[in-house]
Parts: sequence; structure tokens; C-alpha cells
Amino acid sequence: MAEQSTMRSLLRLWPILGRERWMLLGSFIVALVAMGLSLAIPQALGWMIDGPIASNDPQQIWIAAGIILGLGVLESCAWIVRRIVFSLPPASAIETRLRTRLYARLQDLPVGFHDRWPSGQLLSRALSDIGTIRRWTAFGVVFFAVNVVVIIVATGILVWMSPLLGLLFLAVSSPIWVLGYRFEKKYSVSSRLSQDQAGNLATAVEESVHGIRILKAFGRADYSLGQFTQRARELRRTELEKARLDAGIWFWLTLLPALALGLILLVGVMQVAAGTLEIGTLVAFFATAVSLRWPVESIGFLYAFTVDTRTAVDRIFEILDEPNPIREPDEPARLDAPEGRVRFEDVVFRYPDAPASSTPLLDGVSLELAPGETVALVGLTGSGKSTVTSLMIRLFDVTSGRITIDGVDLRALSRGELRRHVAIAFEEPTLFSASVRDNVLLGRPDLVPGSDEAERVLETALRVAQAEFVSRLPDGLDTVIGEEGHSLSGGQRQRLALARAIAANPTVLVLDDPLSALDVETEERAQRALGETLQRTTTLVVAHRPSTVLLADRVALLEKGRIVAVGPHTELLANDARYRHVLSSFETEEVSTNER
Repeated sequence: MAEQSTMRSLLRLWPILGRERWMLLGSFIVALVAMGLSLAIPQALGWMIDGPIASNDPQQIWIAAGIILGLGVLESCAWIVRRIVFSLPPASAIETRLRTRLYARLQDLPVGFHDRWPSGQLLSRALSDIGTIRRWTAFGVVFFAVNVVVIIVATGILVWMSPLLGLLFLAVSSPIWVLGYRFEKKYSVSSRLSQDQAGNLATAVEESVHGIRILKAFGRADYSLGQFTQRARELRRTELEKARLDAGIWFWLTLLPALALGLILLVGVMQVAAGTLEIGTLVAFFATAVSLRWPVESIGFLYAFTVDTRTAVDRIFEILDEPNPIREPDEPARLDAPEGRVRFEDVVFRYPDAPASSTPLLDGVSLELAPGETVALVGLTGSGKSTVTSLMIRLFDVTSGRITIDGVDLRALSRGELRRHVAIAFEEPTLFSASVRDNVLLGRPDLVPGSDEAERVLETALRVAQAEFVSRLPDGLDTVIGEEGHSLSGGQRQRLALARAIAANPTVLVLDDPLSALDVETEERAQRALGETLQRTTTLVVAHRPSTVLLADRVALLEKGRIVAVGPHTELLANDARYRHVLSSFETEEVSTNER
């Protein structure tokens, strides 16, 4: 059952191989020819001893020697051809194809998946596991298959040459297959544990690198080192257990063939002395048996390698098989001349893995935004504001109800079409290790880099976002921002993220408190510029402080997953105590922040 499970896992690679499967077949054939030539050499040697040498014919001796030399040269050439032509090119192509497919899947899966999976586990799969698969397809699978065939064929030749000696060799060596079955069952457990622990270790490194400022600020470097050391030791123990299992199978794979060779040599000499076996046949038999030593001994290593690869394949397909609840429609709709009218119609949302009986995060949200209108969404912490923004760009799908743009359900649009018309600026912005220009124009793949239109859009977006500071960076717009933008201040990162959303020229703009890290003066200038820009864009602003509310034509109050009040700021301030309570909590938080 274990072998069948391994076979089923490895066969999942077959569709990914593409035309390289014929290259692997060619590699197998060439390797089989090479091994066949190596098995032919002992037969030629036996014929040489019983024929030309026994008859003392110098001419025939030279012919026999030439034949043996030719077989050796042909064998070497076959290995060279297999290595250069049939090994490296297909393996590297398979690695590239599989890695690209995995990355595309990671890009396609929803944020809920990435919230659950540690980044180190994903990284170890994309690098270490796929590297293991590449090495196995380069030589592991070919040698494993060839060695099994050679062992079977060579054993048949041994039995044909001398039934007694062949059966003796087979009897002594047969326990290897039982030991191999037991080895795989134990080794597969340790292999999976090792690769998972390597992913955990990668996660620890990634988290400590990204959180290095916090660790240094709180003097917790020793704590982080202790956590890392513990995980490293766990991995070491698992690797030692793998080494112990590997050494155990190698012991038997070395001992049993050696015992078999010793016994057949002893019995063979006795048969030669009794005159029942030709000395040339014994030499050929012994040489053939010796040539089987490497295939038999390598089975242990190749068996372990195959189990490691099976584990790597299983880990890769855990990602590739992950269902994506954010599905593309079969016949996507289009927004050819969008106006930007947005409607939330009795929207209910709970996370996909939450029990159906759990309280939804949004419980019947209904709201309409007119074309070109700016609506501020306010509420206490945990009321569901960020969830609303995530639903607008389909980071999640509604549980029930629907959200429409110009009457078209968001789920009827392809994700590409939706995100061409809807842009978002998050409170916690993410920037990439690229130039300022590339970061800001990320949402405009339609623009030709360096064109007049691209530069105009870039200039306008930076001006509206009050991001003139980029001119003071070392290389201006071509300055490469460090990983996640940590080389910039929080306010600078927010302004670039806001500029990115503006540059996308969306029909609907979602702003998740994008000005929270700005000083009062910069925020005021940004608000004025945004007010001018947002006249043509339907905008939903998630507000966490009173000054942001002033951007809006109307305000929607969200409480416990429901819209409980909608109206102009002044009207709600005068007539709704719940709204005044929320604004007072904003002011308290702002004063507390300023004091800190």
C-alpha cells in the first residue's frame, strides 16, 4: 500500500512534464543501454577466458580485448549523452514550469489562504521542495527505474548461467525488498516532518527579519534566537533520525550482497574443482554479480530520495489543490461605460471557515453610493469597516446578498475587470522592492513606461497625494524602495500608496483611512487635493478620525455589522447620539496618539 501511495503521488507530476516526458523516456533508454553494455562486459570476459585464453590463440585474445574495450567506450559515451542531452535540460524545464505554476496559484488564491499559511512554509515549498523534484527528475527517477530493471534482468542472467549459484544469490539478497518496504513506511514519516520543520524554520527567519526593529527596540534578540535555536534543534533531531534510518538500510544493502558474493564464490570454486562448471563461466557469473552491487546498494539511497520527492510532491499539491472560493464567472460581464453607482444589498458576511451558526461580521448591510459621491464609513473598532473594503475588491465574497456596480453583481465580473474599475489604498500600505515610479504605476499596466502619458499620470498622482518628497530621494522617481518600504516613514509610505490608488484612475476608489500617519498640515493639503480629484470618482472612505469625515458628502454609521444611520455629517452630529459617541471615541484616540 505504501508503494502504491508513493506511485500515485509521483504520477501527479506526469501532466506537468509536457514534452519533457519524452526526454525522460530517452534518458531512461540511454541509461538502460549503458547498463546493458556494462552487463555485456562480464559475458565477453567469460567467453575470452573459456575461448581464446583457453586455446592460447593470441589473435583471438586481441579481438576479445578489443571487444571488451569497445563495450567500455560505448558505455561511457552513453552516460555522457544521458547526462548532457537527456538529464539537465528537461529537469530544469520541469522545475521552471512547476515553480511558475505554484507561484501563479499563490497569486490566484484569496487572502484568506495567505492569512492561514506561514510565509516560510510557502517559501520552502517554492524553493526547497521544487529543487528536490528537479534533482529527482534529473537522475533519481531514471536510475531508480533502470536499477530495478537491471537487477531483475541480471538476476535472470545469473540463474541462466548457473541455476544453483543464481538461486543462491537470489535467496541471500531477497530480504532486501522486505527491509525496503519497512524502511519506506518509517522514512516517509520522518521525511514529511523534516520538510515541515524546515518550513517552520524559514518562517522564523522571515518573521525575525521583518520584525527586526521590534526585536531590537524591546531587547528581545535573545528570545528570538532561543526560538530559532529550538526549531533548528528539532530539525536536527529529525534529520538525524532520517540519517539513522538511511544508515540502517545501507547496512543491509551492503552486507547482504557481500554475503551473497562470498557464498557464490565459495560454491562456484567447489563446482569448478568438481568439473561441473567452467572457470570462464564462474568469472563471468562473479563479474555480473559484482556489477549488480552498485544497483543494489544504490536502491537504498534512491528509495530515500524517492520518498523525499513524494513528500515534496504532496506538499506542492497541497497548494495546487487548495480550492479557491473566489471564482471567475463562466461568462464575465463588462463595464464598458461605468458610472460608478455602488449598492450593498442586504450583505451578510462570515469567513468561509466559520461555522454557519456563528455571528456574521456583516449582518444585512444595505448602502447606496451615487456616481461621483464620497461616502465615509465610520464605526467603532470591530464593527466591520475593513471587511466592507475587502468585499469591494473581492478579497472575500459575500456570504449572502450582493454588491453591485451600475447594477452588475461584482461576482459577475472577472477579477481583472473588477479591479480595473475599483482601486484601494490601505491604512497599512505595502510597497515593493522597486522604483518609486514602478510602485505608483503598479495599477496601470496599460501605460507605456516612460511615455508622456505615464509621466503625466505619475505627476498628478504624486501631487494629489502630497508626495513631493520623492524629488528629494537619492534618485528621485528611480529610487529603489527597500523591502516593504521600511526605508521610508509611515506617512511617506501612505502617500505613495494613496498615489498608487489615484494613478489607477478607478471608477470607484476605496480609501481605508489612508491619511492616518500624516501630520495635520499635510493631511489638510491632501484632503483639498483629494476633494478636487474625487469629484469624478465614487469613493468609499473608511474613517478613523474626525478630520477624514470632512472628505465625505454623506456618512454611514456601521454598528455590529449593520448600517444604522446614513446622512450628512452635520445632520448625524446633531441628531444621532451613536454617531456622536463614535466621533468622540475618534477624538480620544487622536489625543492619546498625539500625546504619545
